[in-house]
Amino acid sequence: MRVVQVYFGNFQPWDTHGDNDGQHRSLAGTADRPIAALLKDLKQRGLLEDTLVLWGGELAARRPRRDRAGTTITGLFHVAGWRRVKGGMAYGATDEFGFKAVEKRVHVHDLHATMLHLMGIDHEKLTYRFSGRDFRLTDVHGKVIQEIIA
Repeated sequence: MRVVQVYFGNFQPWDTHGDNDGQHRSLAGTADRPIAALLKDLKQRGLLEDTLVLWGGELAARRPRRDRAGTTITGLFHVAGWRRVKGGMAYGATDEFGFKAVEKRVHVHDLHATMLHLMGIDHEKLTYRFSGRDFRLTDVHGKVIQEIIA
């Protein structure tokens, strides 16, 4: 199994404090071509069909003076040739402002359990021992979101 992480944010521009719409439009324009190039490269090499792509946006900070969501993380799955995720669907919903998840809320442990399941790993068996206790990425929680599995 190969894992590649492309992370935009090392230089902290996505953590905007005002004019989020304008700043994020500009930053998305900057990220658009490199991400398209990565997907094209994966496809040309025949790797896209076996690659789980998760595009996520963390909007979960609850701090003063920030005009962004307090409880919402938005994500997009792409699984090309796997056909393991139902295509063309949305799971869950936010309020009209995208501020609060209001339908089919998913905990981050469920997201991790689902991602691991898509990669063929049982999240309940992926454990490591530390200080005499078994730990796992999904803690004692996490369930695979079966409704999105094809």
